[in-house]
Amino acid sequence: MKRYIAAMDQGTTSSRTILFDGDGCPVSCAQEEFRQLYPKPGWVEHDCRDIVNSQLNSFRAALGKCGALAEEIEALGIANQRETVVVWDKFTGKPVYNAIVWQCRRTSEFCEHLKTRHAKTIYDKTGLNVDAYFSASKIKWILDNVPFAKKRAEKGELLFGTVDCYLIWVLTGGKVHATDYTNASRTMLFNIHTLEWDAELCSLFGVPQSMLPEVRPSGADYGVTDKALLGAEIPIRAAVGDQQGALFGQLCTEAGEVKNTYGTGCFLLMNTGDRAVRSQNGLITTLSASLGKPDYVLEGSVFIGGAVVQWLRDGLGLVQSAAETEELARSVPDTGGVCFVPAFVGLGAPHWDSQCRGMLCGVTRGTTRAHIVRAALESIALQAFDVVHAMEQDMRTSIARLCVDGGASANGFLMQFQADMLGAEVCRPAVMETTALGAAYLAGLVTGFYESIASLRERREGMTSFFPAMDDASRAEKLLVWEEALARAMYRPKP
Repeated sequence: MKRYIAAMDQGTTSSRTILFDGDGCPVSCAQEEFRQLYPKPGWVEHDCRDIVNSQLNSFRAALGKCGALAEEIEALGIANQRETVVVWDKFTGKPVYNAIVWQCRRTSEFCEHLKTRHAKTIYDKTGLNVDAYFSASKIKWILDNVPFAKKRAEKGELLFGTVDCYLIWVLTGGKVHATDYTNASRTMLFNIHTLEWDAELCSLFGVPQSMLPEVRPSGADYGVTDKALLGAEIPIRAAVGDQQGALFGQLCTEAGEVKNTYGTGCFLLMNTGDRAVRSQNGLITTLSASLGKPDYVLEGSVFIGGAVVQWLRDGLGLVQSAAETEELARSVPDTGGVCFVPAFVGLGAPHWDSQCRGMLCGVTRGTTRAHIVRAALESIALQAFDVVHAMEQDMRTSIARLCVDGGASANGFLMQFQADMLGAEVCRPAVMETTALGAAYLAGLVTGFYESIASLRERREGMTSFFPAMDDASRAEKLLVWEEALARAMYRPKP
């Protein structure tokens, strides 16, 4: 009897594999970091060999830790960093250039120029704002700058894929060139309304459609692995972008359900059902993980989330560990008037102010490190509040619950303050690896390893809930102070 679902979680700095049992509980986990390449300021690349090798090594190590055999894997699901671009030779499988990472800003100037003429067309079709963050301009850069790449692509000799797609190609021995709706929706080439690659957008970026993969639901047949690579022919039955994977891992499959991942930044996604909501408040529209036709999702990204805690530790030396921040924050009744706007690299959704920089205000002679730490933690929750509020404005409804995951969600003070600011329940799962869990759920549902989404909901145990405890007047005062601090940080004196 097959006993496990394997989830490969291919991230920006490391590759992980987690084995899950029939109850959706993790049995074994292995992780391997890989190199980050910075050829020029603002450029970020990965060696594709590092991606593949680290992922294969983590798979083998995960099996070894629990004594599992490859034959005992019912199915494999893949979650991945979303917008990162790989272009490779159709016949040899060799990449023509390093993977260009989603963080890379080399195409910013081109995107700014494109935005002046085509922003509306691109948003109407893709739900995305024109930005170097997404895949299309990265593909264009490779075709324009790698010798002979454009001609070879036009002749049908090159293929494009996000990291999930490239891994599937490698794992199946070059037999499957496919991606899922969630990853396709992040390329700026995919029409999220027709669910097809868009010829006009491909022409706009100079990308031949012959390069593009087939697009399937997140939970679907993606072939079987080459026995020589993983030790068995394991069915690949899921591919999903990391944030949509986390949304599915939280089982936010109904309209109005929201999750926030507190990583280096914060990624908030709301399922909007079959309604593609056109945001009036600085959010983007994308597609959800699915077993068939996908739902739509509103998404907002906060640039600096858990990175605040790293700054407190490494930049200011105020704490020695992330765990220390909770005790310090609780040691004072409030911030003592201190407010912190962590706009180290500008502000993301819903403000989108790239020129804004961080600001610490309200400091007095009585300010201590505890006040600053508390203000820094509060700033994470306040930024998340701004995104949730934008979602509520777009949807014209209030949320009842925020599902949370990611490293900083382990901080009980932060989660309670988040519940206070939202005036809603904050729910933290027992299994925090929700991205991998989402990929495992999808693969397991396709194969019948898991019976249904309803049955998965029933099996969830160990959830921790935080409920609002702050009175309305105090909450309103805190939000007003935050709004005033944001206004100061974003103020530009006239020349």
